[in-house]
Amino acid sequence: MRVLVVEDERALADVVRRGLTREGFVVDVVHDGQDGLWAASETVYDVIVLDIMLPRLDGYQVIARLRQAGVWTPVMMLTAVDGEHDQAEAFNLGADDYLTKPFSFVVLVARLRALIRRGAPERPVVMTNGSLSLDPVRRRVTRSGTEIALTPKEFALLTFLMRHPGEVVTKTAILEAVWDPAYDGDMNIVEVYVGYLRRKIDVPFGVATIETVRGAGYRLLEPDRD
Repeated sequence: MRVLVVEDERALADVVRRGLTREGFVVDVVHDGQDGLWAASETVYDVIVLDIMLPRLDGYQVIARLRQAGVWTPVMMLTAVDGEHDQAEAFNLGADDYLTKPFSFVVLVARLRALIRRGAPERPVVMTNGSLSLDPVRRRVTRSGTEIALTPKEFALLTFLMRHPGEVVTKTAILEAVWDPAYDGDMNIVEVYVGYLRRKIDVPFGVATIETVRGAGYRLLEPDRD
């Protein structure tokens, strides 16, 4: 298993490198976004650990350029503790998972192994569901050609749902992916944001895309249903 670590905090990068090596990973480390972009483009990795705050190119720029180039290696992004918008932006641009600093090394290894097991199936830059279209790179959502303005959190939620079409996703899964694994607030925040989405992507167009599955969670229907 080969992993690329892109982290400019050299002490942290070294700790991660040594720990992952003990876990059986082959680890390459670079310390700025430009070198990270080059390494990820030129070498096949099983997974990438990518910090957001990097010199030369930040993590957002790196992942956006990788996805635009069709490089779909799973990416674990490292975000600030209070970086709610960091997390939303990471998912918007094509990240597969994230951890907030400081993080548990045990959790890092478990999440990296999960990403590797999931693999990196090629997926289109623009995701579609019937007449609904989402461009994660340009952060643009349209329905039947009409552009829909979403907040960063609404966009992150829709992106998560569109990556799991037809699947029932629980509130817990949504909170962990779109909010934070350590979120300890009211779980009904998910219901609130699903309502926001419905009023923007469904109601004006007379369709029903997001289904509530009682006692289980939510499902993005495919194709659109009246």
